[in-house]
Amino acid sequence: MTDRTNSPESRDIANVLHAYTNLEKHQETGPFIARGGKGIYIRDEAGKEYIEGLAGLWCTSLGFGEERLIEAATRQMRELPFYHVFSSKSHNPAIDLAERLIELVPVPMSKAFFANSGSEANDTVVKLVWYYNNAKGRPEKKKIFSRIRGYHGVTVAAASLTGLPANHMDFDLPIANIRHTDCPHYYEFCLDGETEEDFASRLAVSLEQQILDEGPETVAAFIAEPIMGAGGVIMPPRTYFEKIQVVLKKYDILFIADEVICGFGRTGNMFATETYDLKPDMMTMAKALSSAYLPISAVLINEEVFKTISANSNKVGVFGHGFTYSGHPVAAAVALETLKLYEERDIIGHVRSVTGRFQARVNAFMEHSLVGETRAIGLIGAVQLAKDKSSRTHFDPSEGVGPFIAARAQEHGLIVRALPNDTVAFCPPLIITETEIDDMFDRFEKALGDCNEMVQGRTGAAA
Repeated sequence: MTDRTNSPESRDIANVLHAYTNLEKHQETGPFIARGGKGIYIRDEAGKEYIEGLAGLWCTSLGFGEERLIEAATRQMRELPFYHVFSSKSHNPAIDLAERLIELVPVPMSKAFFANSGSEANDTVVKLVWYYNNAKGRPEKKKIFSRIRGYHGVTVAAASLTGLPANHMDFDLPIANIRHTDCPHYYEFCLDGETEEDFASRLAVSLEQQILDEGPETVAAFIAEPIMGAGGVIMPPRTYFEKIQVVLKKYDILFIADEVICGFGRTGNMFATETYDLKPDMMTMAKALSSAYLPISAVLINEEVFKTISANSNKVGVFGHGFTYSGHPVAAAVALETLKLYEERDIIGHVRSVTGRFQARVNAFMEHSLVGETRAIGLIGAVQLAKDKSSRTHFDPSEGVGPFIAARAQEHGLIVRALPNDTVAFCPPLIITETEIDDMFDRFEKALGDCNEMVQGRTGAAA
């Protein structure tokens, strides 16, 4: 491979902060440079092809090189390359997209607000929750509960909702009025002999006690990913959301479903809200909304929230929130075309047809001595490594086992991501076939073998 560390292109990126990477290391070795892609594959600058096992960042649902999305963007660029949605102005792509999303979601929603990323959508939710309660004459009801290991973005407010230490440390986060409750990972946090249902009950009791400790009159909202993505692809234990929602309703607390990763077919339904029978008051979505071809996100709110906000805006004289690029016509046009492709190609049906193979291949890794847990639904899954299977003991982060296996997977032509506690995530484009699923996991199996040799080598050296 050509050395890029001193090239003009390298100098251009030398000052870019790469998220979740060791900056010092990559200043020495240079970053991975993507040059092209087709279908589920991405190609680097040397022409080597890789299976994109995480769909980029959980987002390129229709894969790379989808001509209809390119054409949709080109058409809209020629017709209306930009207009805003401020001051009673709008345009057809934003209007049509809002109407389509409200039709698609499995719970009643009234209005859509557009932003440019999941972070901005969740940041907007924080403001809406506070605005809503001020409008209701409840200025003290402002605290928002998230969960340890939840991920909701990296703006100041969204990063505060995020429950990962790296997103807080030395950023002076979280901000006021953000609280974190238990992580619902049964494998890691269950008690001896505790069933999933009992574990879910214990977490619901714990949440209720936290609410009581804070004062229910001060708690405004609870936000959750149906499946926790960046925190480790953590599936909710059985009956968890059923019991959590009872607590929220009891204390008049808004429920926000963060569908940024799970939305648009990932779990085998259009939204994971349907998969887990959620009844949110607000929903956020992004990523697969446009198959990541252009940045766009959305916040959907129900009629009660809308009416309250609308009445307050009339009193104030303006709804003082929005972005220059909210509902950008080109991004909205690409999102509309993406939704058409999901329907025309029956992407949901396709996901359901291949999920059996996907889950079987993920779960087969449970036989490996290094694997503590596997989890999968639809086309999202994870393999979590363990130093000791019987005691569910983690490797120490300093051992770098997760990053090692991700690096070896890349050497074998597979891009995956190492998450907390040496969890390797899989979230391929939704168009992946059964043959490609086998190829993806065959490559990972080689990386797992390399990791096993590395661990055994260390053990032997220590002995």
